[in-house]
Amino acid sequence: MASNKKTGGSNRFDQSVKGRRSSKHKEAPVVMDTKAVFAALYAVCEENAAFFSGGSKGSPGDAAQRLVDTMVLIQGHAHNLEPVVSGFAAVYHHFDFDPHIPANGYRSLVKVVRCCILHIIQKGRYITANRRSIFFRVAHNAREMEAYCNALCQLRALLYLAQRMLHDNSHGNLFFHDESGLSESFVREYSSMHKGCFYGRCLGFQFSPAIRPCLQTLAIGLVAFGENYKRHQSGIGVAASSIFTSGKYVIDPELRGAEFERITQNLDVHFWKSFWNITETEVLSGLASMTSTQVKVNRALSVPPLSFDLPLMADPTASVTIAPPSAHIGPAPVQMRLISYDLREGQDSEALLSLARSEGGAISLSLGLKTKRLPSSPCLLVHFHGGGFVAQTSKSHEPYLKSWSQDLGVPILSVDYSLAPEAPFPRALEECFYAYCWALRNHHLLGWTGETVCLAGDSAGGNLCVTTTMRAAAFGVRMPDGIVAVYPATLLTAYASPSRLLTLMDPLLPLSVLSRCLGAYAGSEPQAEAQVEKASALSLVRRDTALLLRDMRQGASDWIRSLLDSNRAAPPPGGAEEKPPGATDTVRKSISEACFSSPHADPPVASESPSRKLSSRSQTCQDLGSNNHSASHCAPLLPERAPEEVNFFLSKDPEPSISRDLFSVAIPPPAGQEGSELEHPREFPLGFEPLRSEQLSEMTMQSSAVVKDPFCSPLLAPDSMLKGLPPVHLVACALDPMLDDSVMFAKRLRSVGQPVTLCVVDDLPHGFLSLSQVCRETKEAADVCVGRIRAVFTREAAPPEPRKHRKLERTDRGASPAGSPDGEAAPDDADAVGVVA
Repeated sequence: MASNKKTGGSNRFDQSVKGRRSSKHKEAPVVMDTKAVFAALYAVCEENAAFFSGGSKGSPGDAAQRLVDTMVLIQGHAHNLEPVVSGFAAVYHHFDFDPHIPANGYRSLVKVVRCCILHIIQKGRYITANRRSIFFRVAHNAREMEAYCNALCQLRALLYLAQRMLHDNSHGNLFFHDESGLSESFVREYSSMHKGCFYGRCLGFQFSPAIRPCLQTLAIGLVAFGENYKRHQSGIGVAASSIFTSGKYVIDPELRGAEFERITQNLDVHFWKSFWNITETEVLSGLASMTSTQVKVNRALSVPPLSFDLPLMADPTASVTIAPPSAHIGPAPVQMRLISYDLREGQDSEALLSLARSEGGAISLSLGLKTKRLPSSPCLLVHFHGGGFVAQTSKSHEPYLKSWSQDLGVPILSVDYSLAPEAPFPRALEECFYAYCWALRNHHLLGWTGETVCLAGDSAGGNLCVTTTMRAAAFGVRMPDGIVAVYPATLLTAYASPSRLLTLMDPLLPLSVLSRCLGAYAGSEPQAEAQVEKASALSLVRRDTALLLRDMRQGASDWIRSLLDSNRAAPPPGGAEEKPPGATDTVRKSISEACFSSPHADPPVASESPSRKLSSRSQTCQDLGSNNHSASHCAPLLPERAPEEVNFFLSKDPEPSISRDLFSVAIPPPAGQEGSELEHPREFPLGFEPLRSEQLSEMTMQSSAVVKDPFCSPLLAPDSMLKGLPPVHLVACALDPMLDDSVMFAKRLRSVGQPVTLCVVDDLPHGFLSLSQVCRETKEAADVCVGRIRAVFTREAAPPEPRKHRKLERTDRGASPAGSPDGEAAPDDADAVGVVA
């Protein structure tokens, strides 16, 4: 009987897969039969359980018994999951941005569950086909199935939490607008739930097969780096110990998962800053430079903190003074990088070369060999890098920026803003805005005519793109012609959402890491480590082994520069028109928790007299103090309402039928035991408990007024601040914990009549731009971003849907919005790359 069930379920499942594969050429709506998938899962588990329990010729040893118990346990989880998955498949389309772009956190959770089930089916069929072979290892396959069984158990818990969100959230909204209650419960459950199963054998199972080896390499490097972090070693010893210790994590996935969980839960933001900055080292950056596109101009700039004037958009005869950044650390040079595939007019000018800073690398000899100089480009791309506000620079993002410069044929100015926790909010925003305004004023130095400018950034950089534009509107200066934000963080609060449940398993954005980065940006993390010896391993290697080589290269570079530019006189930095800041400029010394009071409702209004200028100081916080310039005028920055009063929910009453559908899936919080009052009520149905971790995470809910500020969380901005923004192009990942940030921000912009497009790429992790050279899928996703930037430059509609790439497993064939959970056609979830204006 077991074999009959297997045949029927397997045939239905195979037919479903064949239908999907044939449809990828005509790109028609396809179907994934949920019942067929679960039937195939039951069949393969029943047959293998019967075989290894001794019913066949197999011997029921200890490993075989473990395999049987695991198969039975998987069936139990599947029987409970099947109605939940079918229920979500019937309602999750209500939360999409558009019917043609099927993407939201509920869909992503269901997709991950289906992907896990398909992996179990695949491994079960492998066991069926090879279990009689003399090379078949029962113990190894038992460990494989146990790992996926544990993952399925934890995913079941996440779906229960998602059902709670359906019950507590309003229609169409993905965030639970409260840091207490459900959001606090999610953090509490995350801190105690077992997560090591997602970082061992199952690492990256939800992503494209081409990206999994890279994720596994990163995980192995992370745990080896973490084992040697803060050890009092130096130089080659740390590097050698990291290399030797990495071997045990390669051959023991369970050990790797446990160590990964320990690191993500216990180490502070300084560890992540050190690890993510590995790409800044001489060796890795040199390798990346050799394998990336070769450009004519790649120059690091250091712009001195000088005030200058920009004309107002409303009245070009009047101007506003842009003061240099001053929050937290006082006035300091703003670091940038100019990248251009071709040498253009002004990029080799004495004024620009006077701002260049030496990085100890080789200087481009093309300038001295009379490279052909092209006219200035009509377009400029201003780029803000990602890194969680705490790590990386433009150097880490050079590979894809060089490629973009070649593909787009425009110069790129990437801003190296100051990083948290040493320089929390609003320092990064101040520097990005200052750099943007400096580019507008000095376009002739950048090889740009000053016509069209686009802001682009990924993750934290996407947040800064939006907030910089909002600040430009507040100052009344020219805004960019468009924004391209790639997987941006638009809500930095601890509000729960279905996509943020994915932080339980995401190898690049665990919740504990995400919360530490956001806490550092908000000013709630310690600014520096107590001892210098706690530097990262590779920092010590660079210090001890590469210092001499770096000095030699720097000396050679300086000699070549002096030889090529021997007749050049150094002009005053920044131009003669720029004004140094006053000696009485105050420096912000308190943390970012301070209250904000400046209104934003109206930009500064200039006097009718053309000679009068408005001086806009960098007074972003209440405690900046007054300056001694009586004629100065503080540009309004923030909304009239307090940030807590901003409601980002879309007020729309659902239809009665929609409400019935949602409440048929949603579940209220379970009641406690009879006669007992628990401090924390149960979050799961009686009879089920997820796996718990042996070491609890020290996560706490940190409520801060800073993260609710619209210039920190643009999703919380009132409608008056969003109206008038340029076209916004959002590129998100379907499996990214920050997916709901993009979906809800797109809904907000559309609700106020702003032009917005949303593109969702599938099967790739957060941060795919930094992995654009790893595989074809990440390269195609990076090309999607290039297409959005090109649409801004050409002022055309968004480009058509990109060519879909083939997947090994397509796991997100959901039901259509029509209603039934199992059989209807739906948009292609697994290849959900679409654009809607």
